[in-house]
Amino acid sequence: MRDDLSAGENLEIYITALLSLALAVLGALNVASGEVLSAATLATLALLAGSLLGSRRQVAELAAQVRARTAGEISAEDFFSSDKPEVLQQVRRAQDIRVSGVTLARTLRNLIDELGQRAVDGSVIKVALIDPASTAPAEAARRSTIPNRPEVYENRLRPSIDLLRELVEKPGVGDRVEVRFLPFVPAFGLVLLDPQRSNGFIHVDVYSHSSASGDAVFTLRPERDGHWYQHFQAEFDRVWEYGRPADASDGFPTAPTA
Repeated sequence: MRDDLSAGENLEIYITALLSLALAVLGALNVASGEVLSAATLATLALLAGSLLGSRRQVAELAAQVRARTAGEISAEDFFSSDKPEVLQQVRRAQDIRVSGVTLARTLRNLIDELGQRAVDGSVIKVALIDPASTAPAEAARRSTIPNRPEVYENRLRPSIDLLRELVEKPGVGDRVEVRFLPFVPAFGLVLLDPQRSNGFIHVDVYSHSSASGDAVFTLRPERDGHWYQHFQAEFDRVWEYGRPADASDGFPTAPTA
């Protein structure tokens, strides 16, 4: 009740209940005349009717939204976002973390501390990004707003690789962190969190072409998105399969053969 009153919600219900209680007390004590009680009762009924009309309008609006979603009439604004605002909290609870992308500069910068803690606590982490020793940086440049400057992507890769080296060498991590380099530019970025569990998440970044306006992001859940959840989970597996395990030539310990 205190939460409702402080938020200004359901006020008409509390007012109706208070008036009804007051009328009952006044009638029992014979303090008010019958005419006054009748008028007050009618006013209370009018307030209750107004409350019911408001509730019916809200239910009708909700039903219209459900019908629109069922018919596939979903606004892109309801589906896409420009970021993953809850990913940090989700990473903190995940036991299986898989990330793939181009340079992953922002993703790793934002998540590296949590990834290190999760690895120490026993989580398995897989990270795939483009190979600086391949033609992928040049390909990434051609898709960007700087088509003739592949060195920009090579420079962006260096801090990401340095962060991953520190992650792999962190005390207590063991072999729970794997890094692979991709000889191609992936079509989208992926963050998979406990993807094989019923409470898993898959975040998908749809990369833009020759645009700096930002990427569209959408999130998939297994119980809600069924086929497409499985599709993007399998996409990560295919990307991972074609990646080159990071090794001593990249400044990493020898990668597991599995």
